[in-house]
Amino acid sequence: MDSRRLIYRKVVSNNCTAGVIAEYTSRAGSAGPVQAPRGLHLVTREGTLTATLAANVTFLVFLEEGDGSSTSVTLDFGDGHALTYSNVSSVDGGVRHVYKAVGIYRVAASARNHLGSDAAVLYLHVTCQLDYIHLVAPFVAVRNKEVNLTAVLWPGQVGTVTYIWWIGNSSEQPIITLEGSVACTFPQEGVTTVTVQVSAGSTILQDRKTISVHEVFRSHLLAFSANLDDHNPEVAEWRLDLSRVIRTSLIQATAVEEEQLLVAVLPGLPTTAEVFLLPDHKPTEGKPESSTAQLDQLSEALLTALNQNLVQFTLRPGVQVTVYSAHLSAAPQVDTSENHSSSAMLMLLSVVVVGLAVFVVYKFKRKIPGLNVYAQMQNEKEQEMIQSPESPTDSTPDSQRGLVASSEILDTEFNSRPNVAPPRFQRHPLLPRGLAEPASVRS
Repeated sequence: MDSRRLIYRKVVSNNCTAGVIAEYTSRAGSAGPVQAPRGLHLVTREGTLTATLAANVTFLVFLEEGDGSSTSVTLDFGDGHALTYSNVSSVDGGVRHVYKAVGIYRVAASARNHLGSDAAVLYLHVTCQLDYIHLVAPFVAVRNKEVNLTAVLWPGQVGTVTYIWWIGNSSEQPIITLEGSVACTFPQEGVTTVTVQVSAGSTILQDRKTISVHEVFRSHLLAFSANLDDHNPEVAEWRLDLSRVIRTSLIQATAVEEEQLLVAVLPGLPTTAEVFLLPDHKPTEGKPESSTAQLDQLSEALLTALNQNLVQFTLRPGVQVTVYSAHLSAAPQVDTSENHSSSAMLMLLSVVVVGLAVFVVYKFKRKIPGLNVYAQMQNEKEQEMIQSPESPTDSTPDSQRGLVASSEILDTEFNSRPNVAPPRFQRHPLLPRGLAEPASVRS
């Protein structure tokens, strides 16, 4: 069947002036029937799923089907704030919101009327500008022993971040992680390089570190005189320069080979550093213990120089800095030597012996004659003081009787002791009956 187009045109002789336009023009109050909302859409004005911290984000909400004037809409921003509008038409210009923290937010919109509802969701990534990254890696590592590499960001929270790691000197594919740390091992001795890139939004930053890998090594922590902290600006370039100065001072004081000494100044206050003693580049083949013995000798020479305050350097005119050995480490040190164990045991035995001696004296003190007599005299004297009347003249006979009784106890005690001759006493005419004085006192 052939399809034909019908073309209508106005006849020239037609005098109609109103036409048919008014017949097909919508009139007020002639809206169609209310429908349930369908096809709800939620987008950002820019059409992206990322936003910048503390900046305005504009959300647009619209319907494909349904009467917007009779449909209410609710917008939940995912950070604890939500808004509700009486109709969809009132948000045609968009809704603005500001996020105060980085993160991934679930933004949800819902449209509802008495016939039904519809919903839409988007996930918005709120990020901030990444200013600086720092790769934390050991300066020296043991061959085939696992080490941790960590990337530190400033600011610490920048939103969604991707880490890309190049480990070693090979050109293999990098390791991609969403975490800021990774564990790795180095199978070969020598100097190796580790590089990390951090991708945050449209910003990509990187940092690189060099690691010296050896079979064995020795390390010691260094401390400095307090005047060094007054000149520490806490920047990486200053720490690098100071490491060279300390290394030169240690080589001059200990005569250690330059290739066997590595110094790294650690960030933070008080200022500390770590010195690494490395084995010789040409160790004896098949005798790894020779490298260990050599490192022990170098370590002893280094500690001797540090303890004798032989390592010093001039930071600037008038500022002389002394380097010491710090008895601190990242992990607690436990001394299991026998000397310390025997000393602790001897101290414990001494405490036990002293305690037993005190107990014996306390237990058998009543069997000592002098202590027994003295205690009995003290008890009787206290009883007489309690029982005596207020008049001083009435208390005299009782006191005299107490003295007589005490003297009789003394005579009995001394007479009962063997191999001791009792002293000769004679009564003085002025003393009460029962008391006597030595013969040498008589008139």
